[in-house]
Amino acid sequence: MRGIILSGGSGTRLRPLTKITSKQLLPIYNRPMIYYPLNTLVKAGIKEILIIVAPESAGDYLNLLGSGKEFGVKFTYEIQDHPEGLAQAFIIGENFIDREDVVMILGDNIFEDDVSDAIKSFKGGAKIFAKKVPDPERFGVVKFDKNMKVEKIAEKPQEHLSDYAVTGLYIYDHRVIQAAKEINPSARGELEIADVNNWFLAKGELEVAMVEEEWLDAGTFDSLLKAQNFAKEKLVAKMVI
Repeated sequence: MRGIILSGGSGTRLRPLTKITSKQLLPIYNRPMIYYPLNTLVKAGIKEILIIVAPESAGDYLNLLGSGKEFGVKFTYEIQDHPEGLAQAFIIGENFIDREDVVMILGDNIFEDDVSDAIKSFKGGAKIFAKKVPDPERFGVVKFDKNMKVEKIAEKPQEHLSDYAVTGLYIYDHRVIQAAKEINPSARGELEIADVNNWFLAKGELEVAMVEEEWLDAGTFDSLLKAQNFAKEKLVAKMVI
């Protein structure tokens, strides 16, 4: 199993904080934001991790994280010249993934759950993680039928489909590269991760696990503030890095 942390993008929702630095390098209490998704991968035993960054921030990430030796892992770095959707990460990381399974976590996502067992028990296909939220319109959502079987996944749908948001943690086998290459850009001009998930769903190979504890997408001022307080109260004591 290999890991990817996607930390590209321009962080426009957090301007002016992100005018001179990457969103994922902003502090969350006493650690840079990226340490929290990195902690999730390290706890799960992932040893080879690709970090995808925007070109203007590459030097900052290298100075902060180095080779990965400090954390007992090996880092590889790739540049995302233009953010064109989450699924683009699998095309950028094609050589890194090779024929291995891969878990991708977004650099601004913070999980209280220990998902190590869910990662280690992965057998192929796709596994995503959902959480019931009050503001599903901010996210991709997963719609279930009355038996909690997945019917569809949609990216920020205009009509209400579900209260279950798809969180920024995804596990795939190596065919995710093929899926990312076969899907078409959305109306937003992006390769949507929802379409990758639907690619596996159409084959009957998509599993959805529920996030039981707190999950934060620290991409807005309000969620950033919440993450600061939550990290201080609950997460710091659980960190392994």
